[in-house]
Amino acid sequence: MSVRDSGGSGRAKTASRAPVSFGAFARKPVERTAAGAAAGQASGVEWVEALPDDAVEVGAIVDAYGLKGWVKVAAHAGAAQGGDALTNAKRWWLVKGREIKAAAVLAAKVHGDSIVAQFSGVDDRDQALALRGWRVHVRRGDFPTLEADEFYWVDLIGLEVVNEAGVALGAVADLIDNGAHSVLRVEYPSHGKDGQPTTGERLIPFVGVYVKTVDQAAKRIVVDWEADY
Repeated sequence: MSVRDSGGSGRAKTASRAPVSFGAFARKPVERTAAGAAAGQASGVEWVEALPDDAVEVGAIVDAYGLKGWVKVAAHAGAAQGGDALTNAKRWWLVKGREIKAAAVLAAKVHGDSIVAQFSGVDDRDQALALRGWRVHVRRGDFPTLEADEFYWVDLIGLEVVNEAGVALGAVADLIDNGAHSVLRVEYPSHGKDGQPTTGERLIPFVGVYVKTVDQAAKRIVVDWEADY
């Protein structure tokens, strides 16, 4: 089983039987032509009133790239851990404060540790520089399809975590990439030394030896993990 992070778009993989290599990985970068991106899409960067219901924040524009209007994006998950959610989407939504723009993507590809992209109607460096600081969202429906034993981080957040004895351990609040594999950060209600309510935390490696099943329909993850670990 593996988890992929795409800013919420990360991907993770685990295995409950045969040993496998765990952790996030990247597919080959995909670069689209203008003709491919434009099919069924509005052109240019346009003001819109709202984000799509399934929008997920996956990165931010940090700079211009070159002289012909390309932008450089820092993906929240890292280009090697779900950057292909950015390169796969034909349309991005850009957010700054309460302002929202929709951008038709002509081309997008992994470049080093970032993503570079060109929007329809953005033709020079000055226009690209004007987009610095805008946060990038894509629709969850535009994420690349995963294999049966793969999961995006965004789909795991909020799932209930129980152990094999049925003891509730909390809910997934976030995931952490430690370089070797993903780690579930599970939060649960607790009490501090002063007796006041607080939030406890468990860190459970997302690897097959600990994670036994992930049932997205039931919104539950079953783990081999004790409450007093």
